[in-house]
Amino acid sequence: MKLLLQSALSEINAAIKITGSKSETNRLLLLKALFPNITLANTSNSDDSEVMEKALTGSDAIVDIHHAGTAMRFLTAYYAVNEGREVVLTGSSRMQERPIKILVDALEQLGAFITYEKEVGYPPIRIKGQKITASKVKLAANVSSQYISALLLVAPKLENGLELTLEGEITSIPYIKMTLALLNDLNIQTSFEGNVITVAPKPAVKTKEMTVESDWSSASYYFSIAALADAASITISSYKENSLQGDSDLVNLYKAMGVKSQFNGNQLTLTKQANFNYQDVTFDLNNTPDIAQTIVVTCLGLGIGCHLTGLHTLKIKETDRLEALRIELTKLGANISVTNDSLTLVATKEMNSNVTIATYNDHRMAMAFAPLALRVPIFIENAEVVSKSYPDFWEDLKRIGFAIEETV
Repeated sequence: MKLLLQSALSEINAAIKITGSKSETNRLLLLKALFPNITLANTSNSDDSEVMEKALTGSDAIVDIHHAGTAMRFLTAYYAVNEGREVVLTGSSRMQERPIKILVDALEQLGAFITYEKEVGYPPIRIKGQKITASKVKLAANVSSQYISALLLVAPKLENGLELTLEGEITSIPYIKMTLALLNDLNIQTSFEGNVITVAPKPAVKTKEMTVESDWSSASYYFSIAALADAASITISSYKENSLQGDSDLVNLYKAMGVKSQFNGNQLTLTKQANFNYQDVTFDLNNTPDIAQTIVVTCLGLGIGCHLTGLHTLKIKETDRLEALRIELTKLGANISVTNDSLTLVATKEMNSNVTIATYNDHRMAMAFAPLALRVPIFIENAEVVSKSYPDFWEDLKRIGFAIEETV
């Protein structure tokens, strides 16, 4: 599905309710599988979460998680400690190019039995669930925080808990803290001191309903829309001022791009600041790499430059997001350069119109570029990819007032 996006809006006034966080939902789905007396509310309706739930509640010998990277990491750990269960865990062709060896090696240190069906270090993998009695493991911390969270989530069910020593600079710390906070909500004891994380064993937890906060990564597109509109007041819900999600740093980051944020209960109102003095921005996104695409596109639309660092994990996402950004932004007339962990955009007031943006099977490519329709007509290829994290995205943009037309 190829969409043409346009907008002649001079002012945007809208209220949007966004589905639950994919990151929180997937963590809680795994915890619910370990502790079935947990109930969940406001869960994500994303493809990734649906795939995760199906895998956790099913009994298939071959589990295909398609493009769902979080599910791949979390399920690898889950099946490894699910004594007596044997599965082959696989995914899309891109998923079979995304590394899993660091997590597999860590699980094998603990006594897990995992073998590679094709290329060593990559899915598909065969997992034979074992009773795990070892409790100490070391893991490279500078590749993906999802490896760390995968181990932490299953740790309460290990006979002797877990002592995890992290080696190297720790990536995406807020996501690790999110995982630990959710464990703490279940009265599971944890500690995070220096480079060592411990989780105490917890055979059972009390019955509890856990409500998922709405997704901050999805909120990023409304920050971008507010920044690029001539005038805007957009209310999104349901959000917490003291969020567990690292992407809640959007509130601070977008101050530098003229967006004021105001909380009222569980609602967050984004307002375009009039007569704002725009300047080039420099951000370290080591803790929030998933919003890099949104930010650089916003900067292009505003005609300002940016230098973004801490982006090394983007190389192993749904696509190589840094290279994808370089290619697609160049089509629009941007002067952009990338390294293995950074991106630099030179300020320009000119932008090509009616450009077709390729999405590379990456939901965030589609959604990050969509707000540019406030400045120039733009085409988005394979627009259905948004269902991976935000299935209602295009309908919500129509509610705001975007003109969206399916084309060929």
